[in-house]
Amino acid sequence: MDERPIRRAASVVCVRAGAAGEPELLVVERSAQSRFLPGYVAFPGGAIDAEDEAHAERWFGDPAHAARAAAVRELVEEAGLTLTAAGLVPAAGFDPTDAAPPAIEQLAPLCHWVAPPEVPVRFDARYFTIEADAAAIATADGAEVVAAWWTSARRLLDEWRQEARKLYWPTWLTVTELAACTSVADVRALRFETRDPTPEEEATMPRHVMEQE
Repeated sequence: MDERPIRRAASVVCVRAGAAGEPELLVVERSAQSRFLPGYVAFPGGAIDAEDEAHAERWFGDPAHAARAAAVRELVEEAGLTLTAAGLVPAAGFDPTDAAPPAIEQLAPLCHWVAPPEVPVRFDARYFTIEADAAAIATADGAEVVAAWWTSARRLLDEWRQEARKLYWPTWLTVTELAACTSVADVRALRFETRDPTPEEEATMPRHVMEQE
């Protein structure tokens, strides 16, 4: 029996309307020194910490929303943005969020990933979407992530096909689902069931999609 611990986690998909109206997503590139998925493109996110229940109590009135609080915290730490009742704003620690806490509905559920037993680092991750506007400028922390930028799902998949970006299976499938959306409203309304790769996908996908290099 596999007794490796599985950590609760959260990720956030920030979406805004691009210049041509196509939805743009906020993504980050993980540092080459990261223990997990070094050099991969991902959405801001990470493990739920003990402090997130306190954040959830303060921001949402209920510690049960620790996953949402973790998504907000990771966005602050990795991309220099935080969520308030008025939307995404530049982070000054958690002060803007403490001053004007967001509503639960501002973080819409997207999907739920549970890593299979064979994965070296196991997460039980909740994904949420947040609507943003053109003024939301991300700033990578320079440590855990080395870049943060806005891009469309289709453009990111094109770069992956050209081997310019590395995507891990949960990110690849999430981006593939998002690529079918034609508006911010579509992204916000999207809910999908996660799945494991098929044998054919395991055989034909680049190795880095199935296991971190």
